[in-house]
Amino acid sequence: MRVLVAGAGGFGDSCVGQLVEAGASVLVVDRDAARLADVAASPRFRGVTAQLDLSDPGSGRQAVQTAIQELGGLDAAVHLVGINDRRPILEFSESDWARILETNLSTAFRLGQAVGRHLLSQGGGAMVFASSVSGLLAHRNHGPYAASKGGMNQLARVMAAEWAESGVRVNMIAPGYVETNLTRAHLQVPGVREDLERLIPMKRLGTADDVASAIVYLLSPRAGYITGHVLYIDGGRTLV
Repeated sequence: MRVLVAGAGGFGDSCVGQLVEAGASVLVVDRDAARLADVAASPRFRGVTAQLDLSDPGSGRQAVQTAIQELGGLDAAVHLVGINDRRPILEFSESDWARILETNLSTAFRLGQAVGRHLLSQGGGAMVFASSVSGLLAHRNHGPYAASKGGMNQLARVMAAEWAESGVRVNMIAPGYVETNLTRAHLQVPGVREDLERLIPMKRLGTADDVASAIVYLLSPRAGYITGHVLYIDGGRTLV
Protein backbone atom coordinates (compact mmCIF):
# COMPACT_ATOMS: atom_id res chain seq x y z
CA MET A 1 0.00 0.00 0.00
CA ARG A 2 1.27 3.46 -0.95
CA VAL A 3 0.12 6.12 1.50
CA LEU A 4 0.25 9.91 1.54
CA VAL A 5 0.30 11.31 5.09
CA ALA A 6 -0.41 15.05 5.40
CA GLY A 7 0.81 16.43 8.72
CA ALA A 8 3.98 15.42 10.54
CA GLY A 9 3.10 16.72 14.01
CA GLY A 10 0.92 15.22 16.69
CA PHE A 11 0.02 11.68 15.62
CA GLY A 12 2.21 11.86 12.50
CA ASP A 13 5.26 10.00 13.76
CA SER A 14 3.25 7.13 15.27
CA CYS A 15 1.00 6.91 12.23
CA VAL A 16 3.94 6.71 9.84
CA GLY A 17 5.75 4.21 12.05
CA GLN A 18 2.79 1.85 12.22
CA LEU A 19 2.12 2.16 8.50
CA VAL A 20 5.73 1.24 7.74
CA GLU A 21 5.53 -1.71 10.15
CA ALA A 22 2.42 -2.85 8.24
CA GLY A 23 4.42 -2.81 5.01
CA ALA A 24 3.28 0.49 3.51
CA SER A 25 5.37 2.88 1.44
CA VAL A 26 4.84 6.38 2.84
CA LEU A 27 5.18 9.99 1.72
CA VAL A 28 4.85 12.58 4.51
CA VAL A 29 4.08 16.19 3.61
CA ASP A 30 4.07 19.18 5.96
CA ARG A 31 4.70 22.91 5.66
CA ASP A 32 7.15 22.81 8.58
CA ALA A 33 10.63 21.57 7.65
CA ALA A 34 11.56 20.98 11.29
CA ARG A 35 8.61 18.63 11.84
CA LEU A 36 9.51 16.71 8.69
CA ALA A 37 13.09 16.39 9.91
CA ASP A 38 11.86 15.01 13.24
CA VAL A 39 9.75 12.37 11.49
CA ALA A 40 12.58 11.43 9.15
CA ALA A 41 14.96 11.07 12.11
CA SER A 42 12.72 8.54 13.84
CA PRO A 43 14.13 4.99 13.91
CA ARG A 44 10.68 3.79 12.79
CA PHE A 45 10.70 5.89 9.63
CA ARG A 46 11.11 4.37 6.19
CA GLY A 47 9.80 6.67 3.51
CA VAL A 48 9.99 10.04 1.80
CA THR A 49 9.20 13.56 3.01
CA ALA A 50 8.27 16.70 1.08
CA GLN A 51 7.70 20.25 2.29
CA LEU A 52 4.27 21.38 1.15
CA ASP A 53 1.66 23.80 2.52
CA LEU A 54 -1.88 22.54 1.96
CA SER A 55 -3.16 26.07 2.51
CA ASP A 56 -1.81 26.95 -0.93
CA PRO A 57 -4.11 26.69 -3.97
CA GLY A 58 -3.32 23.60 -6.00
CA SER A 59 -1.39 21.99 -3.16
CA GLY A 60 -3.67 18.94 -3.04
CA ARG A 61 -2.89 18.11 -6.65
CA GLN A 62 0.80 18.74 -6.01
CA ALA A 63 0.76 16.33 -3.05
CA VAL A 64 -0.84 13.61 -5.17
CA GLN A 65 1.61 14.14 -8.01
CA THR A 66 4.55 13.97 -5.60
CA ALA A 67 3.23 10.74 -4.09
CA ILE A 68 2.84 9.13 -7.49
CA GLN A 69 6.34 10.23 -8.47
CA GLU A 70 8.03 9.16 -5.22
CA LEU A 71 6.04 6.03 -4.39
CA GLY A 72 5.13 4.81 -7.86
CA GLY A 73 1.43 5.29 -7.22
CA LEU A 74 -1.06 6.18 -4.49
CA ASP A 75 -3.58 3.91 -2.76
CA ALA A 76 -4.52 5.81 0.40
CA ALA A 77 -4.18 9.11 2.24
CA VAL A 78 -4.33 10.39 5.81
CA HIS A 79 -5.13 14.01 6.74
CA LEU A 80 -3.57 14.97 10.09
CA VAL A 81 -3.31 18.74 9.55
CA GLY A 82 -4.79 20.80 12.38
CA ILE A 83 -4.42 23.60 14.91
CA ASN A 84 -6.37 24.68 17.98
CA ASP A 85 -6.68 27.94 19.89
CA ARG A 86 -8.36 27.71 23.29
CA ARG A 87 -10.32 30.91 23.98
CA PRO A 88 -13.93 31.97 24.53
CA ILE A 89 -15.78 32.68 21.29
CA LEU A 90 -16.06 36.41 22.05
CA GLU A 91 -12.27 36.71 22.06
CA PHE A 92 -11.77 35.43 18.49
CA SER A 93 -11.31 37.86 15.63
CA GLU A 94 -12.53 37.13 12.12
CA SER A 95 -8.93 36.51 11.08
CA ASP A 96 -8.53 33.98 13.92
CA TRP A 97 -11.65 32.19 12.71
CA ALA A 98 -10.46 32.18 9.10
CA ARG A 99 -7.01 30.88 10.07
CA ILE A 100 -8.37 27.89 12.00
CA LEU A 101 -11.01 26.99 9.41
CA GLU A 102 -8.46 27.30 6.60
CA THR A 103 -5.90 25.12 8.36
CA ASN A 104 -8.27 22.44 9.61
CA LEU A 105 -11.11 22.28 7.10
CA SER A 106 -10.01 23.83 3.81
CA THR A 107 -6.85 21.73 3.73
CA ALA A 108 -9.04 18.64 4.18
CA PHE A 109 -11.13 19.72 1.19
CA ARG A 110 -8.06 20.32 -0.99
CA LEU A 111 -6.41 17.04 -0.12
CA GLY A 112 -9.62 15.01 -0.17
CA GLN A 113 -10.72 16.33 -3.54
CA ALA A 114 -7.33 15.72 -5.16
CA VAL A 115 -6.83 12.27 -3.64
CA GLY A 116 -10.44 11.32 -4.34
CA ARG A 117 -10.10 12.23 -8.01
CA HIS A 118 -7.00 10.03 -8.29
CA LEU A 119 -8.49 7.08 -6.40
CA LEU A 120 -11.66 7.21 -8.49
CA SER A 121 -9.57 7.10 -11.65
CA GLN A 122 -7.83 3.92 -10.53
CA GLY A 123 -10.91 2.17 -9.20
CA GLY A 124 -10.61 2.44 -5.43
CA GLY A 125 -8.65 3.32 -2.33
CA ALA A 126 -9.11 4.74 1.15
CA MET A 127 -8.80 7.98 3.09
CA VAL A 128 -8.82 8.82 6.78
CA PHE A 129 -9.31 12.31 8.20
CA ALA A 130 -8.33 13.22 11.77
CA SER A 131 -11.37 14.79 13.39
CA SER A 132 -11.93 15.13 17.15
CA VAL A 133 -14.46 14.53 19.90
CA SER A 134 -14.86 18.32 19.70
CA GLY A 135 -16.74 17.74 16.45
CA LEU A 136 -19.49 16.20 18.61
CA LEU A 137 -19.12 17.63 22.13
CA ALA A 138 -19.64 21.32 22.91
CA HIS A 139 -16.33 22.01 24.64
CA ARG A 140 -15.97 25.52 26.00
CA ASN A 141 -13.15 27.59 24.48
CA HIS A 142 -13.07 25.45 21.33
CA GLY A 143 -15.49 27.36 19.06
CA PRO A 144 -13.62 27.58 15.72
CA TYR A 145 -11.86 24.26 16.29
CA ALA A 146 -15.13 22.45 17.04
CA ALA A 147 -16.77 24.01 13.98
CA SER A 148 -13.89 22.90 11.78
CA LYS A 149 -14.04 19.33 13.05
CA GLY A 150 -17.82 19.08 12.79
CA GLY A 151 -17.54 20.42 9.26
CA MET A 152 -14.82 17.90 8.47
CA ASN A 153 -17.05 15.04 9.62
CA GLN A 154 -19.80 16.07 7.21
CA LEU A 155 -17.39 16.81 4.37
CA ALA A 156 -15.89 13.34 4.68
CA ARG A 157 -19.32 11.70 4.98
CA VAL A 158 -20.43 13.35 1.74
CA MET A 159 -17.22 12.19 0.05
CA ALA A 160 -17.94 8.67 1.33
CA ALA A 161 -21.51 8.79 0.00
CA GLU A 162 -20.48 10.08 -3.42
CA TRP A 163 -17.58 7.69 -3.93
CA ALA A 164 -18.65 4.44 -2.24
CA GLU A 165 -19.98 2.85 -5.42
CA SER A 166 -16.58 3.41 -7.06
CA GLY A 167 -14.66 1.62 -4.31
CA VAL A 168 -13.28 4.67 -2.50
CA ARG A 169 -13.73 4.53 1.28
CA VAL A 170 -13.58 7.67 3.45
CA ASN A 171 -13.58 7.55 7.26
CA MET A 172 -12.73 9.78 10.20
CA ILE A 173 -10.97 9.15 13.48
CA ALA A 174 -12.05 11.33 16.40
CA PRO A 175 -9.51 11.27 19.23
CA GLY A 176 -10.34 12.43 22.71
CA TYR A 177 -7.69 13.71 25.08
CA VAL A 178 -4.40 12.43 23.71
CA GLU A 179 -0.88 13.31 24.79
CA THR A 180 1.29 14.34 21.84
CA ASN A 181 4.03 16.86 21.21
CA LEU A 182 1.30 19.34 20.27
CA THR A 183 -0.71 18.94 23.50
CA ARG A 184 2.11 18.43 26.00
CA ALA A 185 2.47 22.11 26.95
CA HIS A 186 -1.26 22.40 27.70
CA LEU A 187 -1.15 19.20 29.76
CA GLN A 188 1.66 20.62 31.87
CA VAL A 189 -0.56 23.43 33.15
CA PRO A 190 -1.21 22.57 36.83
CA GLY A 191 -4.40 20.58 37.25
CA VAL A 192 -5.19 20.15 33.54
CA ARG A 193 -4.09 16.53 33.21
CA GLU A 194 -5.93 15.51 36.37
CA ASP A 195 -9.11 17.32 35.32
CA LEU A 196 -9.11 15.63 31.92
CA GLU A 197 -8.45 12.17 33.34
CA ARG A 198 -11.47 12.57 35.63
CA LEU A 199 -13.67 13.10 32.56
CA ILE A 200 -12.54 9.87 30.88
CA PRO A 201 -14.23 6.61 31.94
CA MET A 202 -10.95 4.71 31.34
CA LYS A 203 -9.16 7.26 33.60
CA ARG A 204 -6.17 7.81 31.35
CA LEU A 205 -5.16 9.96 28.42
CA GLY A 206 -4.79 8.40 25.01
CA THR A 207 -1.48 7.92 23.24
CA ALA A 208 -0.43 8.66 19.69
CA ASP A 209 -0.10 4.91 19.12
CA ASP A 210 -3.74 4.41 20.19
CA VAL A 211 -4.76 6.78 17.40
CA ALA A 212 -2.31 5.43 14.83
CA SER A 213 -3.58 1.86 15.30
CA ALA A 214 -7.08 2.98 14.36
CA ILE A 215 -5.83 4.81 11.27
CA VAL A 216 -3.90 1.78 10.04
CA TYR A 217 -6.96 -0.41 10.58
CA LEU A 218 -9.29 1.90 8.66
CA LEU A 219 -6.90 2.01 5.70
CA SER A 220 -6.50 -1.77 5.64
CA PRO A 221 -8.58 -4.38 3.79
CA ARG A 222 -9.89 -5.53 7.19
CA ALA A 223 -12.01 -2.36 7.18
CA GLY A 224 -13.12 -2.92 3.60
CA TYR A 225 -16.84 -2.64 4.40
CA ILE A 226 -16.53 0.52 6.51
CA THR A 227 -17.05 3.97 5.01
CA GLY A 228 -18.48 7.27 6.20
CA HIS A 229 -17.79 6.33 9.82
CA VAL A 230 -16.48 8.49 12.67
CA LEU A 231 -14.41 6.26 14.97
CA TYR A 232 -14.12 7.74 18.46
CA ILE A 233 -10.80 6.97 20.15
CA ASP A 234 -11.53 8.56 23.48
CA GLY A 235 -11.45 6.09 26.37
CA GLY A 236 -15.23 6.47 26.61
CA ARG A 237 -15.26 10.28 26.83
CA THR A 238 -18.25 10.63 24.50
CA LEU A 239 -20.27 8.24 26.68
CA VAL A 240 -20.64 10.75 29.52
